[in-house]
Amino acid sequence: MRFTPVKDFLNSETLGRLMDRAGMWAPFFYVLLYAVGVCLFLPGTLLTGLGAAIFGPYWGFVYVWTGAMLGASAAFIIGRTLGRDFAASLIGDRLKKYDEAIGRNGFATVLYLRLVYFPFTPMNFGMGLTKVRFWDYFFGTGLGIIVGTFIFTFFIGTVKEVWASGNWGELISFKVFFSITLFIFSFFIPIIIRRGRPW
Repeated sequence: MRFTPVKDFLNSETLGRLMDRAGMWAPFFYVLLYAVGVCLFLPGTLLTGLGAAIFGPYWGFVYVWTGAMLGASAAFIIGRTLGRDFAASLIGDRLKKYDEAIGRNGFATVLYLRLVYFPFTPMNFGMGLTKVRFWDYFFGTGLGIIVGTFIFTFFIGTVKEVWASGNWGELISFKVFFSITLFIFSFFIPIIIRRGRPW
């Protein structure tokens, strides 16, 4: 979509104006936009940052997480419906055992990959091609993205609130310091998870 007219529509300024015009329906349209955006490979950072900036650090987290879950579920179903049989035909005997193992340990596999920040959208479709059960995928995703989603939305939402208030003294408040600390810590989560894994 980068080389089509759609790219002029898919930017933070345009999407932000649309959310403002939506009024009380803005949360609904935002969640729907996020879900569709995930299926269309739109940048998750754009969608997440938009939600945090518009709805704040707390409601922003709720709407971002909800939209991400709907999008992740839809992408998984699309991958499972359209590509599972084809993928199965390409899996040889050597790879079949890995597919079986992923299917048996679906929840743990999905949870681990989410915690180490495996690329979100490719994983949504990719897991649909494996033997992972939908509910294992759903709950693994839901739990796995909570930490990263909260940290990012809390950071963006907090900074936006300070900027909107014009009270720059708030930049040295505990809330801002805490949000920055969480944001920096989020980059170390994959390292901590990898070092702590039992295999």
